[in-house]
Amino acid sequence: MRIVFVRHGEPDYARDCLTVEGRKQAAAAAERLAGEGISKIYASPCGRAAQTAACTARKLGLPVVTLEFMREITWGGPGIPVQGHPWTLSDWLIEREGFDFHGDSWREHPYFRENAATRCYDEVCAKFDALLAHHGYARDGGRYLCQADGDETIGLFSHGGSGGCALARLLGLPLPYVLSVMPYDFTSIIIVELPVRPGEYVRPRLELFNDCRHIRSAAAAPQIQEKPD
Repeated sequence: MRIVFVRHGEPDYARDCLTVEGRKQAAAAAERLAGEGISKIYASPCGRAAQTAACTARKLGLPVVTLEFMREITWGGPGIPVQGHPWTLSDWLIEREGFDFHGDSWREHPYFRENAATRCYDEVCAKFDALLAHHGYARDGGRYLCQADGDETIGLFSHGGSGGCALARLLGLPLPYVLSVMPYDFTSIIIVELPVRPGEYVRPRLELFNDCRHIRSAAAAPQIQEKPD
């Protein structure tokens, strides 16, 4: 099984939709993804992710299945600096406090213990595990029991936050570490493989990370003047 993670295109956050540039990015991503063998498309319910997924869905002739739990995460809590923004907090802890996310319990740090981002992470983890079980991979500790009887590739269109939560869970890495050292761009493509070995325990393998070649190619192509909506 391959999971193709795609972040949404450049957004208009105020209106929760794609900008003109974001729509171009989404179209370029659809062209890029046409050869990946995707057989099912999942997307966050947020407009910017749903619109990005729709481009690939039209290209492949597939429906989009909405995953409510993959909407963008929230953050914040009493007494937490920088409004509890988990990306900034993660950088802060690494750069200013030398916090070891691998050895220390990040969940017990006061910046994360009462942070809404941590609650969102827990929800994504539980429901992402259920999604993988539906596709034949039952989580057991840090490994997965393969119960799938065939290979498939799914596309998952979401956000920097919820996508980061799912990646952290899948790869067995601390969430703040992933948010700090593994940023990824608009419509970037990340591919994680789960080997198909029925009846055996398997570990995920990172096949591709932050692939943005389709955006660079689109930017280098002659620009076509769009008519206003």
